[in-house]
Amino acid sequence: MSADIKLAPSGAGLPELLLRARLAFAARGPLWCAALLLCVLGGASLAWLLPQRALMAQRQAVALGLIRTPPRVLASAPVLANQNLTRFYATLGEQRYAEEQVKTLFALAAKTGLTLSQGEYKSAFDQGARVYTYQITLPVKGSYHAVWRFAMLALGAMPFASLDEISFKRESIGEAGVEARLRLTLYLGGRAAGAAS
Repeated sequence: MSADIKLAPSGAGLPELLLRARLAFAARGPLWCAALLLCVLGGASLAWLLPQRALMAQRQAVALGLIRTPPRVLASAPVLANQNLTRFYATLGEQRYAEEQVKTLFALAAKTGLTLSQGEYKSAFDQGARVYTYQITLPVKGSYHAVWRFAMLALGAMPFASLDEISFKRESIGEAGVEARLRLTLYLGGRAAGAAS
């Protein structure tokens, strides 16, 4: 039994095409239709895989080219150790203005809306680096954002300072403010530091 299926004329609608497909399925059987569907899917996947394979080969060629190309070595001017040491000592703050730096910290805290409690101050001299250190521990209260803003402003105002420690404490989850503790160290030059340069 041979059933010839003719293509629908160009004016055929969707219902007529669906009817012809259903009749073709009934005439040929499910095995033949499954084989036809597999052939169509195989052709579609092959049409998709060929460009992907070419793209993968192109990317692999670029990667191999990058591996084979030796890295460029940038020649920099030699920096002498004495120049680095001179720059280091030039960056230090001055020991005689340590109290002024503390006043700067208090002004920055007021500017950011923080409440400062009594701080702890400790002065020392580092024999190895030949610099004075002035360690400041400040307990502050305010918003989390204000504490970080204060820390960044302090480091920007005093390039010879380091933020050694910062800790936060909040009494309850719903509370807007935090209690924070900042430990800053100021690196200061003086007579002993000046003698080293």
